[in-house]
Amino acid sequence: MTQNNTYTIRTMTRPEIDIAIDWAAAEGWNPGLHDADCFYAADTHGFLVGLLGAKPIAVISVVKYGGSFGFLGLYIVKPEFRGLGYGLQIWNAGLAYLGGRDIGLDGVIAQQANYNRSGFTLAYSNVRYQGHGGGEYPAHSGIVPLASMSFADICTYDTLCFPESRPQFLWCWLNQAGSSALGIRQDGKLAGYGVVRKCRSGYKIGPLFADTAELAEPLFLALQSRVPEGEPLFLDTPAANGAAIALARRHHMRVSFEAARMYRGQSPAVSIKRLFGVTSFELG
Repeated sequence: MTQNNTYTIRTMTRPEIDIAIDWAAAEGWNPGLHDADCFYAADTHGFLVGLLGAKPIAVISVVKYGGSFGFLGLYIVKPEFRGLGYGLQIWNAGLAYLGGRDIGLDGVIAQQANYNRSGFTLAYSNVRYQGHGGGEYPAHSGIVPLASMSFADICTYDTLCFPESRPQFLWCWLNQAGSSALGIRQDGKLAGYGVVRKCRSGYKIGPLFADTAELAEPLFLALQSRVPEGEPLFLDTPAANGAAIALARRHHMRVSFEAARMYRGQSPAVSIKRLFGVTSFELG
């Protein structure tokens, strides 16, 4: 019997996204325990797998949001197949799926020059900070369970901080098992929200959005208090928001990783000042 070594690229099934998440964990990216379900909810056609014969050797996510934006992530080739052209083929297939949309990605710094060659330009760095969970829940009357707020209002607020509406993804993200989602109100209106979720190691806060640093602070503390004392806690902050970096440092968090936020096409007109924590390096 001869072995079929034909390389093919196709859309992933839902179970195959678990493979991509496992590979991401092996790369040290520390995905959430329930990320796969929410990723799939964002775009059921936005995940590609490259197969050598029947063996998965490469993956990429190319999620479409709305009519004009896409986000590229989970770009992984199994180590023993790197440098052989398989990654470039699935990369090009992913870009073709996104068509003429503006595209964002959070790439490892070492690959920035390669992304430049595909038309991506650096916007800023996203810095992963690591600290610890625990602490007291802040005495702030504006903090409420996010489920007590109108989902339509949450989606509207989210578009201040993200380039396109993403209701299918948000519904899953806000309601995933092992997570806590909180909002903060000011003058009777939603003025920020955040989610903390269980990951392969510890917990991550993401997103953390707020109108001001003064509102981000108690929201961060409330989310931190939902994490067991001493458990690792991670926050991915845009270096372009000095108040976000100051918040992480103020709470004795240390840098553990850095990614390059890059765009091809137009950089989105979102409020960096409201962005204290990125939702996900994989989906934006």
